[in-house]
Amino acid sequence: MEKLLLGKNFKINNINILTLAFLGDAVFDLIVREHIILNNDYNLKDINRAKVQMVCCKSQASLVDKIICNFYDDELNIYKRGRNSKVKNIPDGASREEYHKATGLEAVVGYLYLRGKIDRITELLKID
Repeated sequence: MEKLLLGKNFKINNINILTLAFLGDAVFDLIVREHIILNNDYNLKDINRAKVQMVCCKSQASLVDKIICNFYDDELNIYKRGRNSKVKNIPDGASREEYHKATGLEAVVGYLYLRGKIDRITELLKID
């Protein structure tokens, strides 16, 4: 049974897709940090370096290519809305396509987080 973090009458579809991506970015970052800390004996500098490598647009876009076939219909819909959203600035070192894919992934993570589906997020991310 899923737990809606915003209450049962709240409609997640009422949240702007880029707001979902903003939240998903933070959740993704936290999950990556937790994974690195629990699975490595790095010093803080190395932890941060590993985290930055995993959360960059290029890495997220590569991850999307591997997991998109595992998205459920609702997740795929959110992903496409995020991927197709209009963004103003693309970070240095990322292509427009990579940034859009990363935004779509972050929107899915934000969506799943608000639905209380942390296990589904970790299942999809399969961070090894």
